[in-house]
Amino acid sequence: MRILIAEDDQVLADGLLRTLRQGGYAVDQVSSGSQADAALAGQDFDLLILDLGLPKMHGLEVLRKLRSRGNSLPVLILTAADSVEQRVKGLDLGADDYMAKPFALAELEARVRALTRRGLGTASSLIKHGPLSFDATGRVAYLNEQMIELSARELSLLEVLLQRAGRLVSKDQLIEKLCEWGEEVSSNAIEVYIHRLRKKIEQGPVRIATVRGLGYCLEKISN
Repeated sequence: MRILIAEDDQVLADGLLRTLRQGGYAVDQVSSGSQADAALAGQDFDLLILDLGLPKMHGLEVLRKLRSRGNSLPVLILTAADSVEQRVKGLDLGADDYMAKPFALAELEARVRALTRRGLGTASSLIKHGPLSFDATGRVAYLNEQMIELSARELSLLEVLLQRAGRLVSKDQLIEKLCEWGEEVSSNAIEVYIHRLRKKIEQGPVRIATVRGLGYCLEKISN
């Protein structure tokens, strides 16, 4: 899952980056409204955490332009302005949730989980495909109800494949979902991660099928 943080308070932004990365998310950050608008116009994210008081373009304008492009990306607004008027404006422009500064990081994490679930069209933090499941809250995977020992990268890869179970996922899509700006991950590295994950989950009736030249698909094996 990939998150964009648009926040010009670098101390706060650093705290959010650290917390969300520890939670298994790929996170990028911009410090102005114009940077946020450019990033959102050019790349895909799973969630936007948006401060309203951004320089160069107000957060509400970033939100307005995002929705005008038909982008339904979940948006969590952060602001020091906790007036009813500001909340109404943000929600009317298409924000999904609202938090006033200061806030507890644990609550923000819970709201992030809820919004990313909503973006996937599910109310549960548990993603299942046959005997394979992933708990997005605890960042734990299970096969036949037995916990699987996976690295952080393998967990993130499994999460993406489970979210798109039965559908083809290209290497480029995996890189986009798993990697932050400036993080160099080659298609060969994706093949290595797939190989490692495959060895750990293909003890049961599921497999990661390779469609040569196109990508991968998590599928059940027919008896």
